Amino acid sequence: MTTETVVSTPAVRTPLRRRVPFGPNGPLGMFVDPMTWRAVPYLLVSLFHGLAWFAFLASVIPLSLALVIVWIGLPLLALTMLAWRGVAMLERRFLRLAFGVDIPTPYRPSEGDNLFLRWKDMFVDPATWKDLLYLLLLLPIGIAEFTVSAVLWTLGLGLTVAPLPLLLVGEPMTPIGELPIDSGPKALLCTLIGMGFLLAALYATRGMAWLHGLLGTALLGAGEKRLLAARAAHLRASRARGVDAAEAERRRIERDLHDGAQQRLLSVAMDLGRAQAKLDSDPEAARELLDQAHRGTKAAIAELRDLARGIHPAILTDRGLNAALSSLAARAPVRVDLAVEVSHRPPPAVESIAYFVVAECLTNLAKHSEATEASIRVSRREQRVIVEVYDNGVGAAVPRPGGGLAGLADRAATIDGTLSVDSPLGGPTMIRAELPCEW
Repeated sequence: MTTETVVSTPAVRTPLRRRVPFGPNGPLGMFVDPMTWRAVPYLLVSLFHGLAWFAFLASVIPLSLALVIVWIGLPLLALTMLAWRGVAMLERRFLRLAFGVDIPTPYRPSEGDNLFLRWKDMFVDPATWKDLLYLLLLLPIGIAEFTVSAVLWTLGLGLTVAPLPLLLVGEPMTPIGELPIDSGPKALLCTLIGMGFLLAALYATRGMAWLHGLLGTALLGAGEKRLLAARAAHLRASRARGVDAAEAERRRIERDLHDGAQQRLLSVAMDLGRAQAKLDSDPEAARELLDQAHRGTKAAIAELRDLARGIHPAILTDRGLNAALSSLAARAPVRVDLAVEVSHRPPPAVESIAYFVVAECLTNLAKHSEATEASIRVSRREQRVIVEVYDNGVGAAVPRPGGGLAGLADRAATIDGTLSVDSPLGGPTMIRAELPCEW
C-alpha cells in the first residue's frame, strides 16, 4: 500500500480587530469585533427577560411562602427553585454567547438519595440564592442597559442618516426639534454628531457588556474558595495520574528491554562464545556463528532505536514538532493530511505529549479503525496547543483503563491538559487534545 502525506504549514492569521488602525480597542477594532454585535441584541432584550422573571418570582415566591402552612407551599417553592436554577443555567449560556464570559456551574453535588434530601441540598447551596439575586437584579440592570443602548443607537443612526433626504431628493428634514437640515454644512454637522453618538454607542456597548459579565461571574459563578478547592482537587488528581503514567511507562520500558534487546544481546553473546570455541577446530561454523551474531546485533540496535524513539524521538528535539509529525505521517499506512500551525515552539513537555498523541492515534488507525485517510491539525491558540486527529474509520474508540488512549489522557493531565474522544460506532473518529503551554 502506498502512503501519501500532505504537509502544509499555513501562516497564523491575526484577528481582524488587531489589524485595523488604532488596534483592537480603537473605533474600528470595536466595530469589526463580532463580540460587539453579539452584545447589542442581548443588551436590548435583557430588559424584557428581566421583567418577565421579576414578575414571576415576585408573585410565586410570596405565594409559596404563604401556602407553607398548608404544606402546598413546599413543593411549589421547590419547583420555583428548580425553575430559577434552570433559568440561571440558561443565562450562563447567554453570557457566553453574548459577552464571551465562560462561567462554570457552581452548584454543589447532591449526596441525597431521595427528593427531599436533594431539595435540602439545593436549599442550603449558596449558589441557589445567588442565582435568585441575579435574576431579581436583571430588571433594574436591564432598564439601564436598554435605555442607554436605545438612546445612543437611535440618536446615532438617526442623525447619521438624517441628511439623506436632502442629498437624494433635495427635501430638508427636521430630526430634532425645530432645527431643519436644509444646507450642506448643517447636513455635514448632523452626520458628524450622529457618528459621535455611534462611537459612544460602541464603547458603551462594550463597557456595559464588561460590567454585566463581571456581575454574572460574581453571582452565577462559584466563589473564590470553591474555585481554589476545585483547582486543588484537580491538581491532586492530575499529579496522581501523572505518577501512574510514569510508573506504567517505566514498566513498559523494562518489559521491552527484557523481552527484546536483552534477549537478543544474550543470544549474540552465546553465539560469540560458540564461535570462539570453534574458531580453531571449525572455522566455517565459527564464521556462520559470527554472521548470526552480527545479524542479532543489528536487530538489537534496531529494537533499541525503536525503544528510544518511544521514550523521546531525537527528531523532535532537533527539528521540532512539524518535522517529527511529518516523519510519523510518512510511515502511516494511509493518506495523511498534516497541518501544523505553530509559529513558536512550545515547551518540550507539550511537544512530547502532542507527538505521542499523534503517534498513538496513527497506531490505532493502522490496527483497528480500517480507515482509508486521516488528517492531523496542530495549532496554537494563545497559550494552548490544540491537537486534532481525524480518521474516516469504523469508530467505536473508547478510552479504557490501561489502554493507549487512557495513557494519553494521563500524559495530558500531567500538565493540566485534556483529551477528548468523539468516536461514534460507524465513525468517523475525532481525538482532540488541549495542552496548555503554562501550568
